[in-house]
Amino acid sequence: MKVDRSTEFRHLAERSRFFAVLFPIVDETSMQEMVRLKKGEQRKARHHCWAFRSLDEKGTLTERSRDDGEVGHPGRVLLELLRHDDLEGGLLVSRVFGGVKLGVGGVSRAFREAGAGAIAEYLKNEVKNKK
Repeated sequence: MKVDRSTEFRHLAERSRFFAVLFPIVDETSMQEMVRLKKGEQRKARHHCWAFRSLDEKGTLTERSRDDGEVGHPGRVLLELLRHDDLEGGLLVSRVFGGVKLGVGGVSRAFREAGAGAIAEYLKNEVKNKK
């Protein structure tokens, strides 16, 4: 399913704040533009991890992810969320550190929960819009 509108979600884990956005995307350039935009909005965020899936004109599926120096491979976790729901779009999660180290598992879990929250909001609104 192709993502046709942006959806945002916020998640709190051990005082760290996670800001997730699921949005329509054309290519990796679109992803970089969104990262720049969110870096401006979330100035205190140190990590902006992302993943995207998109089809080009030839019908070839492109998948990319980036961890932005964060532990636990959150970019890969976000990509798995997109694959699970077969979504074509971008998923970006920005983390504002809250002073408590989460560890590898905690970081992965928090990014997964933030990304899954944005996807759930999108799918919930998708069902409402189809009624």
